[in-house]
Amino acid sequence: MSNRIFALISYGILIASPANAQRYCNPTRFALSPCPPAPNYAQLENWSALPTKKDPSDDCPRGLKNNQENAQADVFFIHPTTYSEKPSTEFIWNQDLRDASLNKVVDESPIRYQASAFNAAGKIYAPRYRQAHYSVFLTPHKDDKKAALDTAYHDVEQAFLYYMAHWNQGRPIIIASHSQGTIHAARIIKEHILGTPLQLQLVATYLVGMPVPYDSLPGLPACANDSATGCFLSWSSYERGFVPPYYPLALERAICVNPISWELNEKYIDKSQQAGAVLRPFSNTLPKICDAQVHGGILWITKPKFPGSRFYTDTNYHIGDINLFYLDVRKNAIKRVNIFVNQPH
Repeated sequence: MSNRIFALISYGILIASPANAQRYCNPTRFALSPCPPAPNYAQLENWSALPTKKDPSDDCPRGLKNNQENAQADVFFIHPTTYSEKPSTEFIWNQDLRDASLNKVVDESPIRYQASAFNAAGKIYAPRYRQAHYSVFLTPHKDDKKAALDTAYHDVEQAFLYYMAHWNQGRPIIIASHSQGTIHAARIIKEHILGTPLQLQLVATYLVGMPVPYDSLPGLPACANDSATGCFLSWSSYERGFVPPYYPLALERAICVNPISWELNEKYIDKSQQAGAVLRPFSNTLPKICDAQVHGGILWITKPKFPGSRFYTDTNYHIGDINLFYLDVRKNAIKRVNIFVNQPH
C-alpha cells in the first residue's frame, strides 16, 4: 500500500463503526479512574509547537517556506484526538503527557500535517494537553464525557492564558483547531475572547472538523468570503452524496464554508480551482485533487485520486479535513493576516 494513504488514516479521531465501536469504549467510569497530572506551561516540553524551538510545525513541503521568524501574527493551534487505541496505562480517560510515544503521534501527525499549514501566516503555539480519549465520543455516560473533556479543556485554557500573559504582546491572532481541538477552541472563544478587547486582535478562527452551529458564537460572524477578518470558518468533509446518520443532531445547523472558494454558498467548485493537498510523503504537494461543495452543514467532496486512494473506502473524510486542503488553507491564512495587519484598528 502506498505510504500516502496513511496521511488519511494515521491521525485524527477515527470514526468507528457500530460493529467495532465497543473495543474503543473505556469500561471503567471516569470517577473511578485516576487522572494524569496537569501540565505546567512554563515548561517548554508541555508545548508541541513553539516558534522558539524546532518542531514539526516548522516543516514545509517542497517549494514552501516557514515564515514564523518574520510573521506578523500568532497562531494558537489545538490538535485533534490522537489518543484512540486501548489505553496501556491506568490513565484511560485522558492522555498522560509524560507518555513520549503518544506525544510523538501528536507531533508527527496533526502538528506536522495540520499546524504547519499556518507557518507562513503566523508564529505557531500548540500546547500539549490531556486530550480526552476517543471513548468520550462513544460512551453512553454523558457525565464521563463531560468530565474527560473538561479535564482536557482545563489544560487548553491554562495554555492559552499562559500564552496571552507571556508571548502574545498584543499581536494579531488566529485560533486554529481540528476535531476535539475545535470543541476546546470554541469554548476558549466564548469564555475568553468574545466581548473582550482580545476580540479586536482576532484575525480569524479556523474551527474545523466539528459542527459549529450558526448561533453558537454570538458576536462572531462566519467568514463570508476569502478576505473577511474577525470571523470564524468551519467545515466537515464527507464523500459526495453521503449524509451521516447523526446529521440532524448538529450538522444540519452547522456553518460550513467551502475551503476552496471560501464562500458560504452551495456552489460546486471543481478540483481545477483547488490549490492542493499534502499527504505522505510530507515533502510532496498534490495540486488539484479535490473538488468541494457545501451541502447543508457539511462539505461534500468527490473521492480524490492519488496513489493508494483505492484503499480508502470510508465516506467520512474527517481525518483529512485540513491536509486535503493544505495549500488552500495556507494561502487563505496568509491573505487574511495581510488584510488584517493593513487595515486600521
